[in-house]
Parts: sequence; structure tokens; C-alpha cells
Amino acid sequence: PGNQPCPHSHPRTCMKCGQGTAALVIRVGDPFCRGCFREYFVHKFRAMLGKNRVIFPGEKVLLAVSGGPASSAMIRQVQEGLSREAAKRLRFVPSLVYVEEGAVRRQSPEQRQQTLAQMETLLQATGFPYHLIHLEEALELPPSILQPGPERTSTSSPSGPSYKEAVDSFIQQQRQDGDSGTSLPGHSSQDRPAGPSATPRLPDAAQTQELLRSLEAAGTATAREELLELLRTHLIVQTARDRGYAKVMMGDSLTRVAIKLLTNLSLGRGAFLAVDTGFTDQRHGDVMVVRPMRDYTAKEIAFYNRFFSVPTVTVPPLFTKPREKPSIHQLVERFLLGLQEEFPSTTSTVYR
Repeated sequence: PGNQPCPHSHPRTCMKCGQGTAALVIRVGDPFCRGCFREYFVHKFRAMLGKNRVIFPGEKVLLAVSGGPASSAMIRQVQEGLSREAAKRLRFVPSLVYVEEGAVRRQSPEQRQQTLAQMETLLQATGFPYHLIHLEEALELPPSILQPGPERTSTSSPSGPSYKEAVDSFIQQQRQDGDSGTSLPGHSSQDRPAGPSATPRLPDAAQTQELLRSLEAAGTATAREELLELLRTHLIVQTARDRGYAKVMMGDSLTRVAIKLLTNLSLGRGAFLAVDTGFTDQRHGDVMVVRPMRDYTAKEIAFYNRFFSVPTVTVPPLFTKPREKPSIHQLVERFLLGLQEEFPSTTSTVYR
């Protein structure tokens, strides 16, 4: 009643500054106040990029956005990293891509338009150029997307070029492109500027029906989950190729990586664990996928978004038939998150 504290609560002091009252406890012995938690969150993102050093200054990077908590937090980290006040500024040129999947989630045309309008508002607010594409477009992709693009190789050393050599080579290539009249990294003519624009119209009904037939042909919920992931990934990679992006950032969190790891083992994909869950995925050759959020748990991301008002857009889950058995993806997720409630180090142990 009133402003009296709960009789069972015991306010704890922030473990970092030792002065502020803890606003959350990340793990059992790690209480943080809001200010220190924000510094911790930002530092982890910069440290992940700085430690791996695969993104060059001035390079165009495509951020894959789903509207969920992890990808929204990733956008906020990039925004803060590019600001002039940042201590160690990020120096790449970001753009955003959103794949609209309302058809396979059984949304009506009105619901799809509403979700698109919400996403476009979120994307415009970032100030970055963006692309809105529909999952139906994956059916029109050329067969060449199944072949890896030309890989950038170097004879400087058996393990590949050093970071300095790679940066020098990249800058030299950009200068040559500038001399030949091609555009330097920046807003391409096909990018949507960060300004008001009409919501893109939905695909034709025939395309939507063809996509749904393809999904129905996958007999089980597990197969449909795999097909959806495959179509989405190929669509994002092909968008990056068409627009001239060499890197794509995905918002896979530590929790999502742990779930994906056990799911892949269950599906017999153990040989692909390193590329499916690692920081970099270079299977596509000319387009590298990076996962800068893979050190954040879902709990950390949720608290960051709530404390600092990061906007998100919620979409319904993949449609399942009545009385159908859940997919392996769903079973592994329930198993891990159920263990996580009783044993807080479950996902981080699987991840390590």
C-alpha cells in the first residue's frame, strides 16, 4: 500500500559503480543500475565489432530488421555508435531491410498493411535508408542465388589478409570505383530515403497463393520453419547483392543462438554449427553475414528496450494446423527456456 517497499525486497547496490541502487540483476550476482547497465550494453556491442574487425570504415552494411526486440536493439546500438558524441564512433554506412511475411502468418490484407505501416514508421525514425520487401519475392529469385558468389581471396598469407591489408584494399577499390564513375558507399538510388512515403502495395494474390502452396508442400511444421528461414535468408542475401552491400547484420541473440544450436543438432545439421551460430557466416561468398548481438541474452535485450524506450513491432507466429505436432524448433525453445527459469546459466552454458 502507498509507497512502502515490498517487505521481502532487498535493494542491492550496483556492482560496477558501487553507488546507485540496482535496477536489474542480469545474472545471480550481477546487479546493475540503469546508467551502468547502459554502458555495459553499449560496450559489449562495440567490443564485439572491434574484436572481430570484419567491417571496414566507409563500408555499406545492410541491417536485417524483423521488428523484434533483438533487431530493434541492434538498430539503436548502430544509431548511438554513429552519433558524434560516441567515444569510438562506428564508421560504416548502414541501411535497413525488412522482409514482410504476413502471408505465411495468415494475416489478412488489412493486417499486413497495418504491420507494414508500423514498420515503415519505425524504419523512417532511424534516419537510415531502408528496403521493404515481401516474402513472395523469394519465388522470383534467380537460380544463381543457390551458388556462392565470388569470394574475395588474397595470397598475402595462408590464413588470408590482415585487417590493415583488407582495409587498404577496400579503400583502394572504392577509389577506383569513384574514378570509374560508380557510386561510393552511401544512399543508393534504389534505397528508400528516410522520409515519408506511401506504404508499398501488397503482392498479387496469385503470388501469395503460390507461396502458401509451397509452404503447404512441406509436410511438417519443422519443414515449414526450415523453408521459411531458407527463403528469408536468400531474399536478404540477394537484396544485399543487388544493392552492393558486402556485409549483412543479423539480430540473433545469445538465447536464439543457443536454441538454433540444439535445433541444428536435432535436425542432423551438426556440421554447420560453426557457420549457423558463429559471429561470421561466409558461405555466400561475396556477402558476409555477421551477428553482433550474439553475446546478449533475451533478458538483457528486453530490459534495455524497456528502460530506454526502444520501439518494437510484434508479428504473429508462423501459422500451424490444428492438432499438429509442434516443430523441433518450438520444442527446443520450450525446453531451453523452461530450464532457464530454474537454472539461469542454461543458455549461456549451451552457447559457450
